[in-house]
Amino acid sequence: MPFARALHRRTFLYTAAAGGLLATSAYAAPDETDWKKLAEDVKAEMAWSWAQYVEHAFGHDQIRPVSGTPQSFFFPEHRLGLSIVEALDTLWVMGLDAQFEQGVNWCVANLRFDIDGDIQLFETSIRLVGGLLSAHHASGDRRLLALAHDLAERLSPAFTKSPTGMPYRFVNLRTGAVRDPMTNPAEVGSYLPEWGTLSRLTGDKRFYDLPKAATKAMFDRRSHLDLLADAIHAETGKWMSRRATIGPPSDSYYEYLWDGWQLFGDADSKRCYDVCTTAILKHQQDVRDGRLWFAAVDFETGARLDHHQTELDAFYGGLLGQGGAMREGRAYTLSWSAVQDQFGVIPEGFDYATFKPTAPSNALRPELADAAFNLWLLDKDPLWRRIGRTHFLNMKASSRSRYGYSGLKDVTATPKTKDDSCPGYWWSEQMKYYYLLFSDTPRFDYAKNYLSTEGNVLLGFRRL
Repeated sequence: MPFARALHRRTFLYTAAAGGLLATSAYAAPDETDWKKLAEDVKAEMAWSWAQYVEHAFGHDQIRPVSGTPQSFFFPEHRLGLSIVEALDTLWVMGLDAQFEQGVNWCVANLRFDIDGDIQLFETSIRLVGGLLSAHHASGDRRLLALAHDLAERLSPAFTKSPTGMPYRFVNLRTGAVRDPMTNPAEVGSYLPEWGTLSRLTGDKRFYDLPKAATKAMFDRRSHLDLLADAIHAETGKWMSRRATIGPPSDSYYEYLWDGWQLFGDADSKRCYDVCTTAILKHQQDVRDGRLWFAAVDFETGARLDHHQTELDAFYGGLLGQGGAMREGRAYTLSWSAVQDQFGVIPEGFDYATFKPTAPSNALRPELADAAFNLWLLDKDPLWRRIGRTHFLNMKASSRSRYGYSGLKDVTATPKTKDDSCPGYWWSEQMKYYYLLFSDTPRFDYAKNYLSTEGNVLLGFRRL
């Protein structure tokens, strides 16, 4: 099955009026960008940030890039090296091999999961299990696979102890005790790529069957409109909300439906993706000033609830393109590009009806870069590279701090104020998207590949 298709480019026009879709003239004009030089700049920033992390917070989950102090993520008293695990495959694909080896050596020597503490299944799976598997894919180091296997085993009671098969949100890594059945689509159905890869590598079918059953249990409870609400009880299977959204906490559920098909050829995943996407396109599309958005609606009636978007929603244009709805995927990504042009850095929350922020912060989010990269893989339109270039240069201008890259408190402030945090996904996601988008590196197969919702490469690395 092809992983990148040659789709003809179509301009998506709801209106020909002057106030139509984002004008692409700022990006469409020919330019003389030296893309390989820009990729080297991304690589240099990654190497510099890694050196700062190693000097000031090595082994800790995250670094505070303004103060240069360490920060915990999972447990206050246990270091799981989150930023190391998230950075590994990015370091490798950039050819930062000494840094990659440094990170692997720390994981092998220090990373242990026999911890008497509750951990969130979703974050742990996409970040740590996925990160270890992608680093194994890059290097072939089976010690990393063994760590991923041990961690997934400890997480599996979240699935097996649930009467519906939809997992609990938290599990104790030592005892297997579970808690918090109040969950959502993303935390129910965002496991098959990582756990299915583990199943393929270990030969243990459970790691495929558990997440697939959870995904199906959610899908089977969709409304008669084929929409999913954003809160459900894992023990009873009853919906606890009526709000359908493409954004959090539902976003990666839809992403992983497509990914199950893309990565494993799972026909059930493809059918579920098609059903959900058809319903979303039918009931949630909203056009304002010629720009395409996706409204939150009542999942049983389709009634529009609000115009709120989060920056995380911006991933959806790339997913639509992957699933064959290139016209809508292009249009939605251009809508978010207009937000980027307006504010420089995209605010965390945004009301598309007023075109104003509802939450002016930015947590170094990668979603527009993610969408641009996925669309570029499909049609190689230089427009997507230019949008990614703007994303990188604006981040560099506003978020570079003394000890690394920091999130922002207010993207509308001049100058933009920093919040002294660098989330672990920064290492795994946008720095990788930028580099792959600009570099044409021979370490990556641009025709046949797979990146997870956390940016982990589970298919497509070339060990030269």
